[in-house]
Amino acid sequence: MAIFKTLRTVCCALALGFTLAAHAQDKQPIRLLVGFPPGGSTDTVARVLADKLQGVLGQVVIVDNKPGAGGRIATGMLKHSAPDGLTYMVAPNATAIFPTLLYPPATLKYDLLTDLSPVAVVISYPLALVVSSQTGVTNVKEYVAWLKAHPKEAVFGSAGLGGQTHFTGLQFGKAAGVPLNVVPYKGNGPLATDLIGGQLAAAVMTAGDILPHARGGKVRIIGVFSARRSPLLPDVPTVAEQGVKVDSGEAWTGVWAPAKTPRAELERMQAALGKVLAMPDVRSMLEEKAVLQPDYRDAADLDRLQRKELAYWGPVIKASGFKPEQ
Repeated sequence: MAIFKTLRTVCCALALGFTLAAHAQDKQPIRLLVGFPPGGSTDTVARVLADKLQGVLGQVVIVDNKPGAGGRIATGMLKHSAPDGLTYMVAPNATAIFPTLLYPPATLKYDLLTDLSPVAVVISYPLALVVSSQTGVTNVKEYVAWLKAHPKEAVFGSAGLGGQTHFTGLQFGKAAGVPLNVVPYKGNGPLATDLIGGQLAAAVMTAGDILPHARGGKVRIIGVFSARRSPLLPDVPTVAEQGVKVDSGEAWTGVWAPAKTPRAELERMQAALGKVLAMPDVRSMLEEKAVLQPDYRDAADLDRLQRKELAYWGPVIKASGFKPEQ
């Protein structure tokens, strides 16, 4: 009888051990890869999501910054991560779309459409045409006239080369009939400094990064590059409604998983993101402090959006003749 009790005790202990091991596996931390340093807008979005996802999913969610190469390092890491529902990437469309169009497969070493699984769009935000207050320009029509009167200053600033702001500025110049050249900066910080100081007349940049300076009267946001006015900047007209027909769309941030991640895991994360982005405090934090619009769209919408942008920007990039450094 004692032997049976001992065996039963051992079996119960083993069963409990297996249960706890399985539970521990279920509760491993979820990692959100971010291809940029802490402090930027993508990192901000990831940290807001991580904080709230922990409560919704019931497990730890950490942000793992892997900066470098415009987000390509993080994307490569995502490709090689286990498809177990524990690793995702939060990235702007500039990271997803433009490297795919600019680099050959041998250089990029991943394929957006086959190596990654779309999960959801989470954020959208306007790109703005900004001018130095020293130009005296207050709208797009005046800016075009100013450019024609100052042909040597027919340039615009952009945070780097090969991204949405770069090619949007080229599109604007073409549509306005005043070809523009890009002046690349290492981020929006130094770009804003030169705008404020008058060393640069204009820039195409993320509206949220320049809005505090615009509110202080140091620069002017004279238009946004989207089909309709942004709810974040309702008083700023679109560039198109001011007569220059450019609609490059808003910038956006999405979430991806490694290819072959089980559908159940993708749907679990997708549902959790939808819940988080519907929270009033999350919406307030993103809209008021970061000038980012919560904009939940599911995996099918993200897949359609990335394919649409690949089709739109491909010819634009080809026509520009731009070739990135390998």
